[in-house]
Amino acid sequence: MAALEGVEIAGPLNERYDEILTPEALALLALLQRELGGRRKELLAARAERQRRLSGGGTLDFLPETAEVRSDDSWRVAPPAPGLEDRRVEITGPTDRKMTINALNSGAKVWLADFEDANTPLWNNMIEGQLNLRDALDRTIDFTDSRSGKSYALKDDGELATIVVRPRGWHMEEKHLLVDGEPMPGSLFDFGLYFFHCARRQLEKGKGPYYYLPKMESHLEARLWNDAFNLAQDHLEIPRGTIRATVLIETIPAAFEMEEILYELRDHSAGLNAGRWDYLFSVIKKFRDRGADFLLPERNAITMTAPFMRAYTELLVRTCHKRGAHAIGGMAAFIPSRRDAEVNKVAFEKVRADKTREATDGFDGSWVAHPDLVPVCREVFDGVLGDRPNQRDRLREEVRVSASDLLNVKATPGDITETGLRNNIDVALRYLAAWLNGSGAVAIHNLMEDAATAEISRSQVWQWIYNGVSTREGQKITKEWVEQLLDEELGKIRAELGEAFNEPGYNEAVELFKQVTLADEYQEFLTTPAYVHFP
Repeated sequence: MAALEGVEIAGPLNERYDEILTPEALALLALLQRELGGRRKELLAARAERQRRLSGGGTLDFLPETAEVRSDDSWRVAPPAPGLEDRRVEITGPTDRKMTINALNSGAKVWLADFEDANTPLWNNMIEGQLNLRDALDRTIDFTDSRSGKSYALKDDGELATIVVRPRGWHMEEKHLLVDGEPMPGSLFDFGLYFFHCARRQLEKGKGPYYYLPKMESHLEARLWNDAFNLAQDHLEIPRGTIRATVLIETIPAAFEMEEILYELRDHSAGLNAGRWDYLFSVIKKFRDRGADFLLPERNAITMTAPFMRAYTELLVRTCHKRGAHAIGGMAAFIPSRRDAEVNKVAFEKVRADKTREATDGFDGSWVAHPDLVPVCREVFDGVLGDRPNQRDRLREEVRVSASDLLNVKATPGDITETGLRNNIDVALRYLAAWLNGSGAVAIHNLMEDAATAEISRSQVWQWIYNGVSTREGQKITKEWVEQLLDEELGKIRAELGEAFNEPGYNEAVELFKQVTLADEYQEFLTTPAYVHFP
């Protein structure tokens, strides 16, 4: 590979990696880093400063300095781009070869091709995922499972799902690519490589380069993304506005800036998504040290009917449709069981009820994690939408949401029990062991879990310890008790898995869990210290 001044590849160059890490692609990455890297650091520092204010007793509110943006009824986002008019069912998953084929064949309207929470950021995963997306667009992709011998290929008939790529959040780095001696932001790395290799390929197919943007906390972070889009489009001489992006409203600060985020991205906007699990993680994280007013019950007891979650989703639909944007609902994470029909029956009823609530509330589509859930979600939205591609004309003008509604966490019904504490420990351990082994989308107890699951689980445990919470049974949650339960839950997993138990992997997971749960200082993201474990 030809050298590019100031750019160093610190990861191995395996077969075909030179097809992705071309000098021209690296030049775009270097441009993005040099022009925008400094502002990214400033915005991350602003996050830290806001956290200091919240921990000191501050609060969140709608911004007075952007009131004019919210009150101006004249502006709208760009009309839906080709392939994004109808988004009634979206499937999510990582960009490994098998998932790429299955997702595109699934019958969903959109595939969220995930380089973020459903992916482990191993160097191989990041580069091979880019290869898989390009091969899929060229229709040269296939896969044969070495264990089962089953072969997978794109179907010749019928419509394939529209690809929407989710890059990593602003906080993550790609340590295997250095620009002027500094690690590349993972967000710009993922965005830039897909844009360079696939933007024109998508345009030739009548669609375009589309993205899901995660973990944002402010409209200024959205402005940075918009500048990245313009920079990349200008560099490749692709018209501005070709890129479209859906923002995941999955942090509580972003819930107070929904209109401003749409405004900053208005020429590139494809709407907002209710990223429910990361939203819960954000609520816990932002108010982790604020006592009873911000203590949530155990994870499995929190539903979308909780007052603060209801306020968040209703405001999202109202905001999107006011500005002509799509509102996309949350994840149905259930994985159908091949052996237990009763489990499936109960779970499918819950999925149907969840999607019915979303469709009735005005959402234009929703997420599923498994191809078998695509028909359920589609049927529900078909019943509401009929032949219409969306319901953006349903303005929900009756919705009124205040800052206190969004912050009404203490009204959430539910308990904190020993069973819930054990479940948090069990799920976090199982997920971390798989994540450290290279899998970011993990089947645990008939649910497809991603990093948000482990984040909620370990953050709740940290918060309960820090705030001296007792379980419903009367046991105070302490570091010592959590360590005892950690040993017990590990023993149960060992007994369940038998010879398949990976002792070194689970030992590493235990140490990481302790690092992000039992330390006095809270870790903002567990993926940051976890990333250090990779070469």
